[in-house]
Amino acid sequence: MSPDNAELQAAHAANGHTEEHVFGAETVRDIVIGMSDGLTVPFALAAGLSGAISSTNLIIIAGLAEIAAGSIAMGLGGYLAGKTEVDHYYSELKREYEEVETVPEIEKQELITFFSSLGLSSDVQQQAVEEVSRDKDKWVELMMKYELGLEKPDPKRARKSAFNIGLSYIVGGLIPLSPYFFVSNGIEGLKISAIITLVCLFIFGYLKSKFTGVNPWSGAFRVMMIGAIAAGCAFGIARLIEHGHY
Repeated sequence: MSPDNAELQAAHAANGHTEEHVFGAETVRDIVIGMSDGLTVPFALAAGLSGAISSTNLIIIAGLAEIAAGSIAMGLGGYLAGKTEVDHYYSELKREYEEVETVPEIEKQELITFFSSLGLSSDVQQQAVEEVSRDKDKWVELMMKYELGLEKPDPKRARKSAFNIGLSYIVGGLIPLSPYFFVSNGIEGLKISAIITLVCLFIFGYLKSKFTGVNPWSGAFRVMMIGAIAAGCAFGIARLIEHGHY
């Protein structure tokens, strides 16, 4: 937490007011992305394989291969998304500095428009514009935040995102696969996996909905049903292919 935020929190506490915010929202988002796919995709794959083969060894090998490939792919996706966010920010930052240098009057007019939207009087608007425009860095920072809605990203965001998403995918993927390590029959493993995974999907959906402000019960049920439908479709398709082959 920055010093400014700490002072704001202290001021709110002194006035008996506490604001509730979700800190580490980006990390939570990464975990949600990784876990949702990690729970669903390997579960559907294992269900499909269980409908076609009885050997749990083959299901485990295929499941582990999918988890490895999926975590790498998801991690790379998170890295590229984080890198794009950082690159976009600094591209816009460069453009704002150029505009402050080349067309300062236009940029000042944009400041006036912003301060006007806050309900400030014309005199106060002019005074605020003069104060802000004296410091070029603060000027650009204000334009980035309130004109473009861009916050300065963490330069390590891409690597953190890749790690968080990839690890979450692995953890999520091992949950539906774990029962197959302890049984010898694919259908038996699927029954146990279905119970464990659907319960985990329900809990995950509940927590995800709490974080995102959605009704937690409906969100939990929706996430659980998506996983169940995906696994059911995979199992049914595998059964049809198996019978068609023979």
